[in-house]
Amino acid sequence: MTRRHRAVPIVLTVLLLDAIGFGIVLPVLPSLVVHLAHVPMAEATRIAGYMLVAYALMQFLAGPIMGNLGDRFGRRPVLLLCALAFTIDYALMAAAPTIGWLFLGRLVAGIAGATYGPANAVLADVTKPEERAKVFGLMGAAFGGGFILGPALGGLLAGFGTRAPFIAAAALTGLNFLWILTSLPETLKTEDRRRFDWRRANAFGTFAPLLHQSRAVLLILASLLWQVAHQVYPSTWAFWASLKFDWTPAQIGWSLAAAGLSMAIAQALITGRAVARFGEERAIVIGMLVGGTSFALYAFVPIGWMVYPIIFFSALQGLVYPSTNALLSQMTDASNQGALQGGMASVSSVGAIVGPLLMTQTLAAGAEQGFAGAAFLAAATLVALGLSVIVFGVIRRPAGQAEVDAAGAE
Repeated sequence: MTRRHRAVPIVLTVLLLDAIGFGIVLPVLPSLVVHLAHVPMAEATRIAGYMLVAYALMQFLAGPIMGNLGDRFGRRPVLLLCALAFTIDYALMAAAPTIGWLFLGRLVAGIAGATYGPANAVLADVTKPEERAKVFGLMGAAFGGGFILGPALGGLLAGFGTRAPFIAAAALTGLNFLWILTSLPETLKTEDRRRFDWRRANAFGTFAPLLHQSRAVLLILASLLWQVAHQVYPSTWAFWASLKFDWTPAQIGWSLAAAGLSMAIAQALITGRAVARFGEERAIVIGMLVGGTSFALYAFVPIGWMVYPIIFFSALQGLVYPSTNALLSQMTDASNQGALQGGMASVSSVGAIVGPLLMTQTLAAGAEQGFAGAAFLAAATLVALGLSVIVFGVIRRPAGQAEVDAAGAE
C-alpha cells in the first residue's frame, strides 16, 4: 500500500476515534447541564442549545481557515491541531465547576470541529472523482461505528459519575493526536499547494470556484437546509428521550448506539451501491425522503420501543451527505479541494448555529405544551424544503441550463 493510499484507513480511524469521543459524552450531557445550571430539564434543553451555538460559531470561523491552511501547508498539521483542540475541550468539560466552563470548552471544540474539512480533503486527495462518493460513505461508516461504541460506553461510564465519560473522551482524543503524529502521511502534493488567501478563508470565499455554477449554488442551499434539520439529533435527542420517555443515560446511550450501528451498516454496504445505481442526484433524493419521513415518525412515536425500528429505517438518510459532497468535489480542481471542504464545514456550521437554536427552543416550547415531538416536526418541514430545491432546481433544470453551467465553468 502506497503512502498516499495508506492515508485512507488512517483517516477513517481518526474519524472513528473522534466519533467515539463525541458519542461518549452525549448520554450524560443533560444530567450535567441540569446539575451545573440548577434548572429543570426543559430549561436545560435551551442552555444546551446555546452551548451548541457557541461551538458552531467558532467552527464557522475556523472551518474555512483550516481548509485554506490545509491547501497551503498540507492536511497533516491541520488535523494535528484539531485533535489537540478536542483533547483540551474534553479535559475542560471533565473539570468544569460551572456552566461557564462548559461554554469555554465548546468554544475550544469549535476549532477542533474543523477536523472533517481536512479529513475530507485527504480522502479527495487520494481517490478518483468517480470513487469519492463511496469513500465519503466509508467516512460516514467510521462516524457511525464511533456512534455504536461511544454512546454505549458513555451509558456504562455514567455509572461512575457524569464526569467519567468526559475523562474517557479526553484520553481518546489524546490517542488520536498521537495516531496522526506517528502514522498519517501527507497527501497534498507540493505542486498542488497554493498561497494562503484571507479573502478565501471565509465561508463565502471558499465557494468562489463554484459560484459560477447554478447547480452548485442550489446544492449548497439544499445542503444548508438539510444541515439545519439534521441538528435535531445532536441538539435534542438526549433531552427529547428524557422528556418523552423518561429514559436513563444508559437507555439514551443504547439508542444512540443503535443509530450508529444502522448508520455504519448503511454507509459501508449501501451508499456506494446506491450511488452507482442511481447516481448522486437521485441518491440525495432517496436520502432526503427517508430522513424527512423519519423525522415525522419521531415526532409522533407513542412508545419507547418503537423508536428502534425508526432508527434502522432512517439509516438511508446517510446517502445525502456523501452524495452531495461527491457532486461538489467534482466541480472543482485539486488545488481547491481543501477550500471546498472547509466551505462545506462552514455550511455545517451555519446549520449548527441556526439548528440548535431552532430545535432546542422548539422542543422546550413543545414539551411545555405537552408535545415533545415539535422539534422533529420542524425538521421534517425543513427537509421537505431542501428536497424541493434538489428536485426542481438541480435535477429538473430548465432547458439549456446545463450548457450555461458548462460555459461558465470554461
